[in-house]
Amino acid sequence: MSFATQSNNLILDDHNDTEFENFWHDLDSEYAVTKDTKIVSFAYQIPRVDLLACLQKFSHRDTLHFYWENCSKQEAVAAWGVTKKDYTEHNSRFSLAQEFVRECFGQIIRKGDSNLAIGKPSVFCSFTFFNDSELSQPFRSGTLFLPRFQIVKKNKNCCLIINFPLSKKQNESRVVKEIKQKLNNINWESLKQLNTNQENSLLSIGREQHQDSDYFKSVVRSALDEIAIDKLSKIVIAHTTEIKSSQPFQTIESLSNLRQLHPDCYIFSTSNGEGQYFIGASPERLISVQNRQLVTDALAGSAPRGTNNTEDLHLANLLLRNRKEKREHKAVSDFMMQRLRSIGLKPQQLPLQLLKLSNIQHLWTPIYAHLPADIEPLEIVDLLHPTPAVAGVSTEIACEKIRHYEKFDRSLYAAPLGWVDYEGNGEFIVGIRSALIDGDRARLYAGAGIVSGSNPHKEFDEIQLKLQSLLKALV
Repeated sequence: MSFATQSNNLILDDHNDTEFENFWHDLDSEYAVTKDTKIVSFAYQIPRVDLLACLQKFSHRDTLHFYWENCSKQEAVAAWGVTKKDYTEHNSRFSLAQEFVRECFGQIIRKGDSNLAIGKPSVFCSFTFFNDSELSQPFRSGTLFLPRFQIVKKNKNCCLIINFPLSKKQNESRVVKEIKQKLNNINWESLKQLNTNQENSLLSIGREQHQDSDYFKSVVRSALDEIAIDKLSKIVIAHTTEIKSSQPFQTIESLSNLRQLHPDCYIFSTSNGEGQYFIGASPERLISVQNRQLVTDALAGSAPRGTNNTEDLHLANLLLRNRKEKREHKAVSDFMMQRLRSIGLKPQQLPLQLLKLSNIQHLWTPIYAHLPADIEPLEIVDLLHPTPAVAGVSTEIACEKIRHYEKFDRSLYAAPLGWVDYEGNGEFIVGIRSALIDGDRARLYAGAGIVSGSNPHKEFDEIQLKLQSLLKALV
């Protein structure tokens, strides 16, 4: 589906420009986009729309998409269609990704409302947890794409960005004129609210659920034995729940439920263009870079929320005093501070505090640093991934043990997902509290940090608490 499929919303041009129409309909281009292709990036301020409504209307299962929204921050971005893409494998995937970003932005000619603060074209990225995921897995080791269509929403402002590749026979000014004609006839009013199926309600789908609790607990016990003999001091063991439903899962409706249930989390979705989607509600930002200011979060150690204010305060105080949870948290914050200092940065951390989410609360330490002009966001992603919050200490040994213990491929679970924009800003989250959706099947992921003093039964209970994020939202 494309912009042009909105009935009575668009007036098509009299002339038949096949290349432009193929682009607009999100059909394959008749010419290859190379490193020498000029790309017109047209920014256009639009009325406030619901980005999920835009994805529902225009994106389809045969193309890449990216969606991210944080309701409490009033920020969202959606991208779909491919102007240019690349895949990276091997150990150098982040530096190769940075080269792709640099190449894309070097080809861009900015047009339209390019002075809009949010009107910057972006390259969207997803990386698997391990760098050597096989090509047969649902997602490649690194997926990068400059989208055809991108919508950014921040506070009361909303901007559409169109990235059109020029063939040698196309005229730049004529393409800009055609884009304006298309945009002036879109019925934005129809995109202000998501059309949901009223018959879909939470937990409405008949489903079969399977998870191996005994195996998880046995793995925790084995990990504790390794910790006792100082093989490592922490390891994060992930656990999955497999669900088969009586009908295909509705990705857009499930995302809508997630943002209602978890307004303080980063709601996200990315696709592989082959019908598989990775969605979730992550509380964890890996990095944010705005105007060379880096922010990252040490997030580890958790407890449930209380059923009332008194119980909630009691649980919070217990968490703040819990030696095991604080030890787990300190491992994360120390790692991040040390890594940032290793490249000459001077990070500062705020005092330990609580991040309170709808069903869980975490120990949280925000960390700040100024980023010199010669250090790019993807270099910081490479530096920090995987943190002890999703791997362990030491990282190398923990990752080796994770491969040994876990019976499944982590794929995008606990991995970096995000974007870098034209001016070197970027944001990446960690793909936790997440699910792989494939038709009528879903694999839900959650992890628990195992340190000395961990209890296998309590860790399994924590996993169940984290899985609720998705279990309550999938329809």
